[in-house]
Amino acid sequence: MTPVRLIDIVAALGGELLGDGNVVVARIAALDSAGLDAITFLANPRYAAQLPGSRAACVIVAPALRADAMARGTALIVDDPYLYYARLTQWWRRREASPPVPGVHTSAVVEAGARIAADASVGPLAYVGAGAVIGPGAVIGAQAHVAADAAVGERTRIAAQAVLGTGCRIGARGIVHGGVVIGADGFGFAPVKAEGGNAWEKIEQLGAVWIGDDVEIGANTCIDRGALEDTVIDHGVKLDNLIQVAHNVRIGAHTAMAGCVGIAGSTRIGRHCTAGGAAMILGHLELADHVHISAASVVSRSILKPGTYSGFFPIDDNAAWEKNAATLRQLHLLRERLRALEKKA
Repeated sequence: MTPVRLIDIVAALGGELLGDGNVVVARIAALDSAGLDAITFLANPRYAAQLPGSRAACVIVAPALRADAMARGTALIVDDPYLYYARLTQWWRRREASPPVPGVHTSAVVEAGARIAADASVGPLAYVGAGAVIGPGAVIGAQAHVAADAAVGERTRIAAQAVLGTGCRIGARGIVHGGVVIGADGFGFAPVKAEGGNAWEKIEQLGAVWIGDDVEIGANTCIDRGALEDTVIDHGVKLDNLIQVAHNVRIGAHTAMAGCVGIAGSTRIGRHCTAGGAAMILGHLELADHVHISAASVVSRSILKPGTYSGFFPIDDNAAWEKNAATLRQLHLLRERLRALEKKA
């Protein structure tokens, strides 16, 4: 990383600097491993005991730790150290990154009728289909596939080998990591009687995928197109790697989901929700705004009240599992009845 003065960081991001602004840092590091060339941060008060022993050139702390920070040396005082750290990483990346070269690589395939902004970048062996629109400053990575009539918004980055399917749209400032597939067919089949049991008749998926602005989609995540209406990912949603979003799901603005989450078809998820890694959300359910699902939980019913929900239950044959689950949901009532009987005894 290119070294930078603390005063330059403050000029770009703000904050109250205590100490010498001409101190130079060359990297961002964790509190317990930062050396004299690093800037670090303390976001969780539980780790305040590590502050005096930190060798970092500068520590980003909250106002409550001002005295401790002053005692050790140079510090940046900010209202939210973790948010400041996030913005510092973005600023540092912009300084270090080479800007994409505008234009279409000679090996890319651009079909007739596609519209590509003059300052957009289309990489080697990429494909842009007929009628597709690539917005200003957008970047289409090597071997990426933007299908016919798809749209990529301003300054959105489609990484190498990602796919944006026919008629699908992503808004401005999005990030789509490698291996993502947006707009594959949803899992729709009608049963048809056949010798020995059912066979399956494909239901063509006639909708698309609509993705808002400022959405990030992690590597190898799949978002299926809708059966009739569009699958919708609203503004500011953040999806980790290896997530499955089935057809006609709707995810509200600023919801975030960790890796390996699975969402079955036609589920509606509210705004500002979260889902921990490997959480499963069954189909045709509704989650209200501000619902938070713990890792590895299975959501089998709609949740209409904000809050944090967890559920881990051992696997069993289905009939026994349903009986046990029904009993488990009544345990709190049975406990109250037992207490009432004990008081009468």
